[in-house]
Amino acid sequence: MEDNLNFNDIIKKSVLNLNSFTDVSLLQVLFGIGLSLGIGLFIYYVYQKCYRGVVYSHSFNVTLVLMTMITTLIITTISTNIVLSLGMVGALSIVRFRTAIKDPLDIVFMFWAISAGIATGATVYSVSIIGSLVLGATVYFLSRYKSKTTAYLLILHYEETAEETVKQRLSKMAHVLKSKTVRKQDIELTVELKIKGDQTGFANEFSMMNGVRDVAVVSYNGDYAP
Repeated sequence: MEDNLNFNDIIKKSVLNLNSFTDVSLLQVLFGIGLSLGIGLFIYYVYQKCYRGVVYSHSFNVTLVLMTMITTLIITTISTNIVLSLGMVGALSIVRFRTAIKDPLDIVFMFWAISAGIATGATVYSVSIIGSLVLGATVYFLSRYKSKTTAYLLILHYEETAEETVKQRLSKMAHVLKSKTVRKQDIELTVELKIKGDQTGFANEFSMMNGVRDVAVVSYNGDYAP
């Protein structure tokens, strides 16, 4: 009789078993939550040590820990029943994140926390542990890597009479014009420079020129960080 089952019979048999739940032991739940907590704290530490943005957000870092644990609980729950998993997918599809993420690296950490939670909740512990260690080592290495040149924005305010002098000095430097604002009394010029290390002594040269009112040098890495 079993050999005569067709595709429709298999589907009907599967539907009849949709209400059955797979038992999850208390030890498995506690181990999964504990492991997700440990991985979340590891992500917390890596984020804190490797953050290179403008303003560090402690609340966002705490969110990464909680996100890892919550994702583990969700995956553990939906893995016990097919109907519940389908309903959970529908429920989570209406969730929308309204908080703007300014640093693209923050999105990477969010996906890391979610992925680790999914792997832990699915009891694929080797993936969550080894994957987190490899990702942590990669992020740490790349955050410590320093380029030989650093991008700076040079902002100059000077009188019109000093424009030729400023142009002659800039011609000796590799620069890219970003903006130029001409007013009745002065000119504001913004250029991007590539400088080795922190050799910003050229700012003093510009400040001593006749007609130059003020000079500002700003470190630029996608955000303005004075």
